Amino acid sequence: MENSVNYHALDEENALKVLKSTKKGLSNSEAEHRQQTYGLNELKTEHKVSPVKIFLEQFASPLIWILLFALVVSIFLNEITDAIVIAVIVVLNAVLGFMQEYRAEKAIEALKKMASPKAKVLRNGKEIKIESKYLVPGDIIVLETGDKVPADSRLIEIHTLQTQEAPLTGESQPITKVANKLAEKTALADRKNMVYAATIISQGRGRAVVTGTGMQTQVGKIATLIKEAHEKQTPLQKKLRQLGKYLTIAVIVVAVMIFFAGIFSGHAIETMFLTAIALAVAAIPEGLPAVITISLALGVQQMIKKNALVRKLPSVETLGSVNVICTDKTGTLTHNEMTVTKIYANDVEYEVTGSGYEPRGIFAINKKLANPELLHKLLKVGTLCNDAQFSGPKDKREVLGDPTEAALIVSAEKAGLTRKELNKKESRTDEIP
Repeated sequence: MENSVNYHALDEENALKVLKSTKKGLSNSEAEHRQQTYGLNELKTEHKVSPVKIFLEQFASPLIWILLFALVVSIFLNEITDAIVIAVIVVLNAVLGFMQEYRAEKAIEALKKMASPKAKVLRNGKEIKIESKYLVPGDIIVLETGDKVPADSRLIEIHTLQTQEAPLTGESQPITKVANKLAEKTALADRKNMVYAATIISQGRGRAVVTGTGMQTQVGKIATLIKEAHEKQTPLQKKLRQLGKYLTIAVIVVAVMIFFAGIFSGHAIETMFLTAIALAVAAIPEGLPAVITISLALGVQQMIKKNALVRKLPSVETLGSVNVICTDKTGTLTHNEMTVTKIYANDVEYEVTGSGYEPRGIFAINKKLANPELLHKLLKVGTLCNDAQFSGPKDKREVLGDPTEAALIVSAEKAGLTRKELNKKESRTDEIP
């Protein structure tokens, strides 16, 4: 069961043979055995960041190092008041930074725990539902409209199956799937007899044999590349490091100049040494780190109000230095929602108001209110010949399936037709691809 096998180039029987599986699925004992071999079907995450590490990271700044040096010198010179002020500033800066970053880490952990994905799988010939992390290569998974594909798999049975592969390819157009084998050199994006972890079943149903789990999936390979990327300093961190460097050099140069100028003027070496040290401490901007931290913390609070979690404080400033943002448009620039705005029937063009999946809107002809009953037959067909489903309240509905089909259902609802009532009168008997 090597992950390097090109399963897309094998027919269903040979794919099952290589994976030592059957269309009835694995037995529980065999699945447990493979679990020990392949591990859990989940992406390896970073080690949990300890609160102590987060706190100590607040001192990883040249300006803080300079303040700590000034603190030691102040104690040495018996300047207790200065020492206390500097200590309070350093601790306050660390506590503020720690609180913001620790809260962000806890919030991110909570979000991860909220999702406990399930998968329908055949075990001992019976269809059961298990946590997707317990899937192993060779498992037969059952896929239906709205399901999130739990692992990379080779399709062995399909019925008008389409997937949304935007999480993997960035392309929001549904991909129509097939079950027959393909050429060995077929590119990853064109392997239509495969389904990949993290993609969504937008239409139809099918069954597939799992070929790769966890870090051996395509999304796992992407995660590996991300982990190997080195974290770069933000523009603010670079500027502060540069400021600390120049400030240290300037303070040392001035202190040395004052020290030797005093000696050449006939003052005692001990007196001039203490004077030079005192001058160096006085030249350090004790309040600057605290001011920067408070400013960034306020920025983080503003981001939280916009439902954006900021893990590291300096990241807030980085946004101000960004020229281009490369992002998946779905869910960020767009809502991944389709809306019927115009209908052409009986040589008449109807306008449909409203947007999104909220069933509120009217039908109009040339800006004048129109009776939607003339469109009932068309809207009825669009609703019955449809696999899309909704979840959640009507004002915040989420789609399970093709967004285009969802738009057809909403347009019918605006005309007073509901799928529930239509299905009572005319139930589906068959599907023709």
